[in-house]
Amino acid sequence: MKDIYISNIVGYDEGQPFTSAFLLLAFQQRTTRTNKPYLSMTVADKTGQLEARVWEPKDPRIARDLKSGDTVILRGSISRFDDKPQIKVDEIRRATTAEADRADLLPATTQDPIELWSELLRISNSLQNPYLRQLILKLLDSPEISAAYKQAPAAKQLHHAWLGGLLEHVVSLLHLAERILPQYPVLDRDLVLVGVILHDIGKTRELAWATGFEYTTEGILLGHIQIGAALAEKTIDAIPNFPPRLKTLVLHLILSHHGKLEFGSPKLPMIPEAIALNFLDDFDAKMQVIATEFERAAQQGKGPNDFTDKVWALEQRQLLNTKRWLDEI
Repeated sequence: MKDIYISNIVGYDEGQPFTSAFLLLAFQQRTTRTNKPYLSMTVADKTGQLEARVWEPKDPRIARDLKSGDTVILRGSISRFDDKPQIKVDEIRRATTAEADRADLLPATTQDPIELWSELLRISNSLQNPYLRQLILKLLDSPEISAAYKQAPAAKQLHHAWLGGLLEHVVSLLHLAERILPQYPVLDRDLVLVGVILHDIGKTRELAWATGFEYTTEGILLGHIQIGAALAEKTIDAIPNFPPRLKTLVLHLILSHHGKLEFGSPKLPMIPEAIALNFLDDFDAKMQVIATEFERAAQQGKGPNDFTDKVWALEQRQLLNTKRWLDEI
């Protein structure tokens, strides 16, 4: 187990040296405004990620054969750019198997995966429509799908981007859905819950997480919406007498859950349950992004009166942590 994490080093004084193992998320050569070459990197461990720079790429202490997804041993120090911490790399090489533990490097859900899975099964078994219940349980009973569903991140970077993130996101959405369903009788409970469980199931094949979070070839070429719809359709077609209209509605939920054509949905939501699913999904994702940004700001040493950095996932806006700010009164 390593003893120096990103959550530690962001608080180091500028120039303070350290050596530790990290996951290399990005690695590319760039040039400064004066056309001087440098290496731009993003490194990560289970506590977060940080930008890193190699200002002397030809230094013999800098390995030449690195690529995204490698586990590396990095020696460097903290520097600051635009008042944000980053790593000045003095030496970097690929780590041996004995030098790094994957559990230290990949972020994972802080919730209990066993409890999350039990809750998913409990709600799945509560579905009243026998065809929809059979569809969900048939998918979740698949050893391949269940194993991936328990481990997959919900995204590569945007929200719930950690091991178990997909399961955590889905259970959170199920709880949200169960809170709003009594308020809106127009919604069919089973369809909303099935949409929640299936909307991102394609991410079990769109993403890979063996060494880092990357897109599979299938994910790049098809995307999780198409993958999920095909997976659901194949399972439905194996269930005798599954009602054709119900099949159409299930597929529409998956195909429309991003809400807008420009966001990747092949269809706009056109049934109440699909509209509800889109809003619930978007709300949960945004709340998780906000929580992550507040945590990052705290790691950077920002105070209650400071705004976060601009958040790409929220139209480049800055955020103020109202709870911390009000505590100052």
